[in-house]
Amino acid sequence: MREIFLTFLRLGCYAFGGPTAHMGYFHEEFVKRRKWLSEADFADTVALCQFLPGPSSSQAGFAIGLDRGGILGAFLAWIGFTLPSAVLMIAFALGLEYAGDLSQAGWVAGLKLVAVAVVANAAWSMAKSLCPDRLRATIAALETLGLLLTSDPLAQLVGILLGGAAGFLLYRGQDHTSAVRPTSQSGSQIAGSVYLALFFLLLAGLPIAAQLLPENETIETGDAFYRAGSLVFGGGHVVLPLLDSYTVQCGWIDESSFLAGYGAAQALPGPLFAFSSFLGTGIDHGPRGVSGGVYALVMIYLPAWLLVLGAIPFWDRLRKINAARAALLGANAAVVGLLFAALYDPIWQSSITSNLSFGFALTAFFLLKFWKIPPWLIAALGAGLGQILL
Repeated sequence: MREIFLTFLRLGCYAFGGPTAHMGYFHEEFVKRRKWLSEADFADTVALCQFLPGPSSSQAGFAIGLDRGGILGAFLAWIGFTLPSAVLMIAFALGLEYAGDLSQAGWVAGLKLVAVAVVANAAWSMAKSLCPDRLRATIAALETLGLLLTSDPLAQLVGILLGGAAGFLLYRGQDHTSAVRPTSQSGSQIAGSVYLALFFLLLAGLPIAAQLLPENETIETGDAFYRAGSLVFGGGHVVLPLLDSYTVQCGWIDESSFLAGYGAAQALPGPLFAFSSFLGTGIDHGPRGVSGGVYALVMIYLPAWLLVLGAIPFWDRLRKINAARAALLGANAAVVGLLFAALYDPIWQSSITSNLSFGFALTAFFLLKFWKIPPWLIAALGAGLGQILL
């Protein structure tokens, strides 16, 4: 349990670049370095978390912790990965008027370039393992092309579904079930049904409770953040319009403070959903202060926990069916395409702005790929050199 917590805590301190970059860090740490998961198991986990609403990288980390150490391991993984950014977000909310613009700092630019190298390395490794033939390589390429041609957040989900359909059509005549390793701590389907029922009960019940008890600001605040976490596909950035409508439009916080917090969140490692702790701390509604930040963070993540705990028992059973496994071959190839698309937009476009930045990222890639330098050490070097050179 200590290993799970400390590993995710370290990742939470340097995993910059958004949810797809986080997947790259997870791949490097848990597939290549620690060998907790195979390439196929990791890709299956990513595919499941792309299907579910919520923060995909945090859900993947939660699922990896669940596989390694049961429910306690899952929550230790989430706490470790989320704690650094949540603490910084709460501190920023408490001292908003004294903080400067972190997004232009040289060390942040250096860490973003390290994220380019990490995602490139993960995409390369997963492509070799999950796209070993022309058909799956074609699925990955078409997924990349499709995502680069559209900005619709649902395109990722649709692309993986189409990849799954292609895999089913192309590979259903082969036996693929021998490659399946069930999640060791997945739980029973009865427990999974209870978690899924609780998810929908809270989604429907919290708004009713908020209407019946209008004077209870804690319920109203919890309902707002729970709904925001329940209705998001496509990563953390998609939750921003919902959070804006539930906080700024309700008069709980002013627009300038909201944007300042969002700008700071861009400059911090870990999940963007930690922005909720900034809002919970700064809004003029509900618990407020540090307790309000923790409350908002828990409520926005609660749907993600319930969905992962509810879906994994059924997911394990589904993966044992040969036709479903064939579909997953195509879906996993689409995940590779998703990674390549995100490598270019937004990670490459927002980070590579000059010949120097390209050389910086290329050097980090070679250190990671060929010299096998640990990602945390490359991140530390990147932050230091970025502060000096960028």
